[in-house]
Amino acid sequence: MADTSEKKLSRMQKKEAAYEENRRHWLVEEEKIYDLWERAGNPGGDVQNQRLAKQGKKPPRRLISQLIDPETEFFELSRGAGFGIGYEGVEDVPSGGLVTGIGKIHGNWVMILANDSRVTAGAYYPISCKKHLRAQEIAEKCGLNFVYIADSAGAYLPLQDRIFPGRNQFGHFFYNMCRMSAKGLKQYTLSTGGNTAGGAYIVYLACESIMIDGMSYSFLGGPPMVKSAIGETVSMEDLGGARVHTSISGGADHFVKSQDEGIEKLRELLAFDPGQTLYIDRRRPAPPKVPADHLYRVLPKEVSKGINVREVLAAIADDSYFSEYKRNYNPGRGDNIVCGKIFLKGIPVGVIASNNNGVIFVDSARKAIEWVIRCCTMKIPILYIQNSPGYMVGAAEEYAGIGKYGSGMVRACACAEVPRIQWIIGPDHGAANFGMCGRTFDPLFIFATMRARTSVMSGDTAGFILTSLERVNRKKRGEEMDEAAAEKFRRMMIAKYDREAHPFYMEARLFNDGTLPLKDCRDALALAFEVALLQPVRASNFGNFKF
Repeated sequence: MADTSEKKLSRMQKKEAAYEENRRHWLVEEEKIYDLWERAGNPGGDVQNQRLAKQGKKPPRRLISQLIDPETEFFELSRGAGFGIGYEGVEDVPSGGLVTGIGKIHGNWVMILANDSRVTAGAYYPISCKKHLRAQEIAEKCGLNFVYIADSAGAYLPLQDRIFPGRNQFGHFFYNMCRMSAKGLKQYTLSTGGNTAGGAYIVYLACESIMIDGMSYSFLGGPPMVKSAIGETVSMEDLGGARVHTSISGGADHFVKSQDEGIEKLRELLAFDPGQTLYIDRRRPAPPKVPADHLYRVLPKEVSKGINVREVLAAIADDSYFSEYKRNYNPGRGDNIVCGKIFLKGIPVGVIASNNNGVIFVDSARKAIEWVIRCCTMKIPILYIQNSPGYMVGAAEEYAGIGKYGSGMVRACACAEVPRIQWIIGPDHGAANFGMCGRTFDPLFIFATMRARTSVMSGDTAGFILTSLERVNRKKRGEEMDEAAAEKFRRMMIAKYDREAHPFYMEARLFNDGTLPLKDCRDALALAFEVALLQPVRASNFGNFKF
């Protein structure tokens, strides 16, 4: 008995040591998130901040903090956008030159977008366009009114061919504004600087717009263009200043004398918007029963190592309670996807979560399909917790129908009309990215953690495949690839895939909506579902499903 007890104690000690190692690892990793946020919030450093101060301006995030309700927080999206993007001659576009996110104003959720003129005078790069359009997309889908704090030099001209002519580029902002207005979504603009050429429509298309004396300018062609086109000499103020547009042209509606007064005017306008309704039966929230650092402990520091996703759910679910669907269904193969329901800060949420090593077998896929359909029938939102390297391969699985049921997961995900959110806590590879609601399947939000790795396959697998192909190609050219060259090439491919799969690489290109510290994930997911449920849930139609 004593020997058995000692072995049990030893196992517990090893488990606790592994938990502590995990915790230390993720806390160190998450310091990189805070460093990224610092760089995003302070582009150009003191030089740019002093330039703003001389103009009587405040940084955009400070204006937003004044705009939202006291003692509430601004939920910023995609702070890591544009870092390492590598345009010609431009390595970083901090936060894409924009601040976007969701805040409460007079108790209502509102989408807020602010140009950051510290980044190339607020000029739009391709990534800026993508971020602007993403904010509009979220607002339209969730039924959010929109506030623009506008201060932009317009398109970044050296990249005009990637900003101006295409469908999902600069002009689509204004198309969206018109369509959103037609749907009854109000839009408000506070101009805090220049709004030139197409950018002037941010002022003119708003339901109500505010301009600041001596600071705001809006015109289709600035003084240099006017001089070039018709030979007229005119100042910025006389051409399109605040007094011109609020008292002569009628292009703007409210005249103020400072940014602070403009923010107060915005709050005044938004005070008349009706209150929002949540289209679901929300219960009284309850905190999880596990310690606050539970996620840090139970998520292995090795990304390829399997997880117990029920421990992950215990860290985010109210009371750590999980009502599981088909708990005992084919434990060896059906358990790699776990399905069920939780309450998340009182909101009922259906869960489809990768478990163990995350490989999706036929039975896992079949269970996931059934659960998507049941969630849609109940009209409850779905949280996809992604930790899967892909679907199982091989003759036995093909004969069993992995293609059929894998495509069934894809169809169910694509056709589900309930709000869907993806949370990536590990590998996110191949077709599992589709079946588990990756970016190409239009979830309302995607949030990553520092453990997330999104790519067509893992670095190790890619290294093996691409090295094999390189050997074949060289042989066709009459060349031999020795083992040293093969190993060098393999490591190069692994490094490339690992770099491109990293959550910061994904966030920089807006393939996710932000990389979150683990301690913030429960709050972020609950907020996202609350915003998503401001619209009625529509009935789902799954088309010609093959069961």
